[in-house]
Amino acid sequence: MTAMSPRRSAPDLSYLLDHTSHVLRTQMAAALGEVGLTARMHCVLVHALEAERTQAQLAELGDMDKTTMVVTVDALERAGLAERRPSSVDRRARIIAVTPKGAEVAARSQEIVDHVHTEALASLPQKPREALLSALTSLTEGHLADVTEAPPVTRGSARRPRQ
Repeated sequence: MTAMSPRRSAPDLSYLLDHTSHVLRTQMAAALGEVGLTARMHCVLVHALEAERTQAQLAELGDMDKTTMVVTVDALERAGLAERRPSSVDRRARIIAVTPKGAEVAARSQEIVDHVHTEALASLPQKPREALLSALTSLTEGHLADVTEAPPVTRGSARRPRQ
């Protein structure tokens, strides 16, 4: 740290959350890869099994943009795990329906996800584990419940205009 470096007045919560999230995602990806799924594919299967949902609804639940969602559903269809069908309540809408094979894979992938989460939490003693879960739940339901949209960053705005 140099003399010009700003002093930190609070723990680097962003780093702590980003790093643990990144490592957890890589562990999850490796574990789900054993059954041929990505985390996004798992998410779509599980949420599509819960209720009749459109592709847009599933994308919102999984925090995916439209392009990522289309690619994910295409992969699920190619694997025979899901298919696009007309909605039973709105003929104009199409839903993502999970096939019987997809339901079997979703049950197995949920076991895998639960195992990865259990293993991560088991690395903590009981009381800190409970405190962590309580604190994260409070943050996600409170102060960090809603996404704040950042203004777009304009590159080169501090530069002189070209002539």
